[in-house]
Amino acid sequence: MEKLVDFSFFKGKRVFLTGHTGFKGAWMARILVNAGAQVTGYALEPPDGFNLWKFLDMERDMRSVIGDIRDLPALKKAFDESQPEIVVHMAAQPIVRESYRDPAGTYAVNVMGTVNVLECVRRGGVRSFLNVTTDKVYQNNEWCWGYRENDALDGFDPYSNSKSCSELVTAAYNRSFLKEMGVAASTARAGNVIGGGDFAADRIVPDCVRAVTRGEPIGVRNPYSIRPYQHVLEALGAYLLILKEQYEKPETAGCYNVGPDDGDCIATGDLARLFCDFWGDGAEWADMSELNAPHEANFLKLDCSKLKAEFGWKPKWDIETAVQKTVEWEQARIGGADVRVTTDRQIEGYFG
Repeated sequence: MEKLVDFSFFKGKRVFLTGHTGFKGAWMARILVNAGAQVTGYALEPPDGFNLWKFLDMERDMRSVIGDIRDLPALKKAFDESQPEIVVHMAAQPIVRESYRDPAGTYAVNVMGTVNVLECVRRGGVRSFLNVTTDKVYQNNEWCWGYRENDALDGFDPYSNSKSCSELVTAAYNRSFLKEMGVAASTARAGNVIGGGDFAADRIVPDCVRAVTRGEPIGVRNPYSIRPYQHVLEALGAYLLILKEQYEKPETAGCYNVGPDDGDCIATGDLARLFCDFWGDGAEWADMSELNAPHEANFLKLDCSKLKAEFGWKPKWDIETAVQKTVEWEQARIGGADVRVTTDRQIEGYFG
């Protein structure tokens, strides 16, 4: 990977990044800033309390616009002021359980938010566009093999389904407008990402960190559900590779799965066990399966052959390393270390 992602490409490039105050967005913003890109972020105000964007103090390194992607006039204004060459769309309502609580709000953000971003892209000037969706866009048949990019899109729950819709919206805009404008547009369907600085509710690693810091057992709701877990830097490295390659060779644009190899697709209970092993200090987890929990897929894998064949990409950190790096980051934060230093060290360690 470190030989394929040429960060000199991003130096001086004008990049518009939605969702920069979120977990993945903050990591992406840090990488792009370190690469010398001129980054404009557009996202909601980060929530009170722990937040990676705040920990990294990224506002001093890039232009940050606080706004809602459902607000098209505000989005257009920020877009026009930044005049981007590259657009990375990561803003989303990303939690399955929240989508059950607020389906209308989830569709508004994930579908109409995508429409609004694409409306801005077709104003001109953009060369490379990436819409980050999810591995959950597929119609899940609980297969034991990985889904491919040509499998049916039909996510079950409102979150997953809204991301399926986001994929279809992107495809329609691409056929109708973007191709003839010379915009290379792709979607990236990533697996479950883990890493330091994720403080979201209803996610396994943040739940692990919150439990161990309180001295409690980690409650795991779906211990036998198999997911394509990967470190956040794996996904972001693939996104950057797609953005660069399609900028230079538009014919490579398309839909790409981004996930670990089969051996690193593990059950959530096994992930919790790995976390406890690396955390130490007597950390333990407990099966907290809910009898009437909202539906979530039990078995989900991705086939990433297309990404590997097109770009020569392959995962670098296995699941044990991914969990180890996550624990390392969180223990450094809790111990009072400078998280900018820890974050930069992990970025450099991954990309070389």
